Amino acid sequence: MTNDLITTLSQELQQALVTRVPVPPLSGRGLGLDISQAYRIQQGFVAHRLAAGDTITGKKIGVTSLAVQQMLDVHQPDFGILLQSMHYADGEPIPTARLIQPRAEGEIAFFLKRTLRGPGVTREEVLEATESVAACFEIVDSRIRDWRIRIEDTVADNASCGVYVLGSERVSPHALDLAACEMTLEKNGERVATGLGSAALGHPADAVAWLANTLGGFGISLLPGETILSGSLAALIPVQAGDALSMHITGIGGCSARFC
Repeated sequence: MTNDLITTLSQELQQALVTRVPVPPLSGRGLGLDISQAYRIQQGFVAHRLAAGDTITGKKIGVTSLAVQQMLDVHQPDFGILLQSMHYADGEPIPTARLIQPRAEGEIAFFLKRTLRGPGVTREEVLEATESVAACFEIVDSRIRDWRIRIEDTVADNASCGVYVLGSERVSPHALDLAACEMTLEKNGERVATGLGSAALGHPADAVAWLANTLGGFGISLLPGETILSGSLAALIPVQAGDALSMHITGIGGCSARFC
């Protein structure tokens, strides 16, 4: 795949983001697209947003839970870049006009106090480098038509990043068994999902270690002050204007999101 084609595809995804008109799957175009090329498209896609004045606030791991893998028919994790424009405060209205086909995930967010860079990062090193954790919502969104994605599509599309919401409660992870923490998620007052921290690659800190080690191969570090989203703890929940979500994770706290 030529550099010009990679540039063209990243521009196509940027145009889909701006116009809210999704594009056909990149993986179905006979281009021979592989994951390494998809990450190059992702880098170009993110670069468009940085050139417009956005800033990086962290990273995310995607497709970590079996429920999400089965729903999307994507069977390995990926990563994406979080930007300032994606962040909403706990309970702040989220305009659905900026999204295309949003779905909500309940997750555990990590806030780092030290740099992590692979290879060889372990769960223990992740916990030692973590200042605190919080409950969070990631609202994933796909610029690929009808969510007809393969791993190459979601990678190119910045791991289907939409927006994210961080709970206001921050706690130290050191007294918690993060794998055993239970999430309960409600939509419009009705319980719609539950899950354990172990849904994120067996342990949320293992998911962050996977991210640090994978990014290390690209020469990228996880940095102090960054927010790291460790992956969904249950299946994706479709949302639309008028919906209100709330979730609670035992030992960590809650988070809420509403859509207008």
